[in-house]
Amino acid sequence: MTHLTRVIVRVDLRWARLVRRFFRLILDRFLACSAGRYRRLGSRSSSSPALLAVVDNVPNEPPPPASVSAPPPCFADSEADAAADLVSLKVSLLGDCQIGKTSFMVKYVGDVEEQRGLEMTGLNLMDKTLVVRGARIAFSLWDVGGDSRFLDHVPIACKDAVAILFMFDLTCRCTLNSVINWYQRARKWNKTAIPILIGTKFDDFVQLPLEMQWTIVNQARAYARVMKATLFFSSSTHNINVNKIFKFITAKLFNLPWTVERNLTIGEPIIDF
Repeated sequence: MTHLTRVIVRVDLRWARLVRRFFRLILDRFLACSAGRYRRLGSRSSSSPALLAVVDNVPNEPPPPASVSAPPPCFADSEADAAADLVSLKVSLLGDCQIGKTSFMVKYVGDVEEQRGLEMTGLNLMDKTLVVRGARIAFSLWDVGGDSRFLDHVPIACKDAVAILFMFDLTCRCTLNSVINWYQRARKWNKTAIPILIGTKFDDFVQLPLEMQWTIVNQARAYARVMKATLFFSSSTHNINVNKIFKFITAKLFNLPWTVERNLTIGEPIIDF
């Protein structure tokens, strides 16, 4: 190998070393920058454990909408207090068909549009709430159909009732004769309820001959004595003694003053107790 050739080889080797150093320097700086960037990203994510904890604790289901949230405690307490102040009184109505029991209930409860009731085969339920001397009283009225096929409703209608209204049509004596059977059936299931004997359709009754009126009055009073019941003649059409009957029930239950006097005058609505 000549001298010139050896010089060229050494130059090439030096140049190759310089090129390798240059690329190594570039590569080292690139790796250093990359490592620093990776370290900064890693430290940023690892330095926020609270954030990771919050993300881990997010529930799988969204929170419930406001419309189904629980009511405020004060609202719940007010509802509970209102329910606690309400006194429920169950009253049963018994008697033959077509004697005016449902009309009697409707007259007391109010207009048809304002009624809150439940009607099923052979049983009609209506409610009315009123305030008596600051106390809220809810009358629950249970009307049993007068047909014999509905007699199975008598036990559930009479159970826990505070008063039982035994009703008959003043213009039809056979309905009065049936009262004793209704009374005997009811007393099998409730021996403590206040018994009240009610003659309906008084507005038609006064059109009858006086002799017939007298006969019906005497028979009704005799039945009331046997049943130990108070006797009222009423008319749903003219609202005669309808509200008065429930005032009487309230007075008897709560020992309130009862100022109504007996009325045994023929041609006037009878009240006998």
